Amino acid sequence: MEQLLHYVWRHKIFPLQELMTTSGLPVEVIDPGLPNTNAGPDFFNAKLKIDGTLWVGNVEIHAVSSDWYRHGHDKDKAYDSVILHVAGETDCEVHRCNGETLPQLQLSCPDSVCMHYEELRQADKYPPCYTILSSLPKLTIHSWLTALQTERFEQKTEVISERLKRTNNHWEDTFFITLSRNFGFGLNGDAFEAWANLMAFRAVDKHRDDLFQVEAFFFGQAGLLQETLEEDAYYRKMQKEYLYLKHKFDLSEMDPSLWRFLRLRPGNFPHVRIAQLAYLYHQSRGLLSQIVEAETLAEVKSVLATRTSAYWEEHYIFGKPSPHRVKNLGDGSLHLLIINTVVPFLYAYGLHKSDEVLCLRAGNYLEELNAENNYVTRLWEGVGLPVHSAADSQALLQLRKEYCDKKNCLRCRFGYEYLKHK
Repeated sequence: MEQLLHYVWRHKIFPLQELMTTSGLPVEVIDPGLPNTNAGPDFFNAKLKIDGTLWVGNVEIHAVSSDWYRHGHDKDKAYDSVILHVAGETDCEVHRCNGETLPQLQLSCPDSVCMHYEELRQADKYPPCYTILSSLPKLTIHSWLTALQTERFEQKTEVISERLKRTNNHWEDTFFITLSRNFGFGLNGDAFEAWANLMAFRAVDKHRDDLFQVEAFFFGQAGLLQETLEEDAYYRKMQKEYLYLKHKFDLSEMDPSLWRFLRLRPGNFPHVRIAQLAYLYHQSRGLLSQIVEAETLAEVKSVLATRTSAYWEEHYIFGKPSPHRVKNLGDGSLHLLIINTVVPFLYAYGLHKSDEVLCLRAGNYLEELNAENNYVTRLWEGVGLPVHSAADSQALLQLRKEYCDKKNCLRCRFGYEYLKHK
């Protein structure tokens, strides 16, 4: 109920008769104020006329008036700036800390809004607002998807910032950790990030010119050199090399049970992906620097293009030979790595450096890349919303995650259009 009252107040969906306080004073809402998602009153800097006098201040909204006391606002000076208390049901007077009585407005939610909101909440088809999507103006769709894309950028920037703190503000290490997570391609994302967080980068750097030693570091710390495979000479040599490096640098490996193989194609096995990362780390110093210097998608793809050592062209796991195959990254994998690693990193690094060019480049890359083809994007296309680029697909993934799945229709512009049209 309170959410709906917020929605009604924010969009000024008021009854046709004149608004009055509970004491009979006329109320004119000039500006409902700015919604506050943090602690404090619900709306900031509202402009109201109460009995002809202009007031500028904050507004608090509750389902029932007594919630004012239940939430302790009568003892919180942060609420002394409230100029109007709005409630669906006024069961008592409310007072500021100093005892002053606050003007109250009893506001009911229109029956049609309540009914259509319940339709959205109870709908068993996704997305619940599908009936109006094909009729929305292109500008409405474009502006909301653009806002969602920015919101997704900001969320991913926060995640990158948290990783950056754990690496003592080492941007190159943070980039590799983020890249590693996305080399898990969903199923092994957590395991790859845990592995990369254990990586002794400065120790690896001392041996970076030797691909075999880089592999020994990578596979050893992944916990994948703990078996006994007498028939595999390459494995035994690497195992011996890692034991030397482990003793030299006081290394510790992760629990190998974290790696998942079920329902994975062999080309996506952790062993193959680690071998590709080792090759990339060996051949490219300053990966992030190269990404920042690249000015086109083709250049970015060239930086990320990788393969494996010769051993992995004939293996998917240790000890079991397979038909020869060069295991480089396909276009689909490269596109996902650019979408999930390069683009958010350029945006975050651009903000850090106050470099608008990098932020714009991040957005441009998404516009250039084809839309992701997954369950979510296919659902949206199926209800009449075209998905043209990766910018669109990323925005729609954000919409699904933060709005549809959370039944947050009142904060969604499509939800607003649904209630308005019905």
